[in-house]
Amino acid sequence: MTVKSFAKINLGLEIVGRRPDGYHDIRTLFQTVSLADEIDLEPAPDGLIGLAGDDPSIAWDRTNLIHRAASLLQGKAGTARGARIAVRKKIPAGRGLGGGSSNAAATLLALNGLWRLGLGAGELARLARGLGADVPFFLQGGLCLGEEIGDKLTPLADLAPLVCLFVFPPYPISTPSVYAGVDASLTSPGKVSKIVRFLESGDFGLLENDLERVIFRAHPELERWTSFFRERGALVSQVSGSGSAVYGLFPDTASAEAARRKLPGEADAHFAATLPRESYWAQLGAGA
Repeated sequence: MTVKSFAKINLGLEIVGRRPDGYHDIRTLFQTVSLADEIDLEPAPDGLIGLAGDDPSIAWDRTNLIHRAASLLQGKAGTARGARIAVRKKIPAGRGLGGGSSNAAATLLALNGLWRLGLGAGELARLARGLGADVPFFLQGGLCLGEEIGDKLTPLADLAPLVCLFVFPPYPISTPSVYAGVDASLTSPGKVSKIVRFLESGDFGLLENDLERVIFRAHPELERWTSFFRERGALVSQVSGSGSAVYGLFPDTASAEAARRKLPGEADAHFAATLPRESYWAQLGAGA
C-alpha cells in the first residue's frame, strides 16, 4: 500500500513556561498543509522491518521514527508480522514542518491496517505520544490547538482555505538548540494569549512565534523572508515551529503567485495549501 504523510505549519507559538523535566510548555496552532511525503509499505516475513528512503541526509535505520513506530506497534500488538517500507521525501528535514513526526503517525495508521491489528484511536494516540510531542497531531489533522508540550490537542473548526508559499533555506535548524536559547523573558504564563485572541477574532496579525526571537539572532536572513512575505500581502508569515522553513499564508493563488514572482532567483520556493481535516483524512490513504 501507499500512504501520504503530510506536513504541518505552526500558526503562532507561545512559550508558556519551563517544566521540571527541562521541556517547555507551549501553546500553538497546528495546521496541516498539502506538502506530503509518500510511504510504500508491503508485508515482510518473520518480524522484519526494512526501511529505505531517497533523502541521503536522513538516517534510515533503527533510530528513524518510522522504524521506531513500526517496532513499537509490533511490541504493543505482540505480532511477528513485518514490513518493508520505502519513503519518497518531499518534506525537507529539520525545517519545522513535522516530516518525521508525520511519517511516524502515517506508519502507525498504515501498519495497523496492513497487519489487521484493529487498534483504536486511543491506543494509537498513546503510542504516538511515546514517539514524540508532534506525532499525536498527525492522528488528528486539520487545525488543532496544541498545549503542554504540544501533545495536548483540541481539534478546532477549519479555517477557510489559504495558499501557502514556502521558502526552504539550505540548512536545517536543531530544535533542541533553539529551545536552549529560550530565557525567562519569553515565557507567557500571565499574559493574554494572542493565539486565543486570534481564535476569537480571526485577526492573523495577532499571531507570533516566540521562538523567532531566538532564531533570528542566529539567522537574521529568515526575518527578512518573513518581512518580504508580509510586504507582499501575506496574512501571516513566520518561521514554522523552530525552523528553518519560512511560510507566507495568502488569501488566494493570484496573490501568492505575485509574491513568488518577486522572489530572488536563488530562493527555494514551493507552493502548498492548508489542508482541512476532512480532506486530510480523505487523502491520507490515497493510492492505498
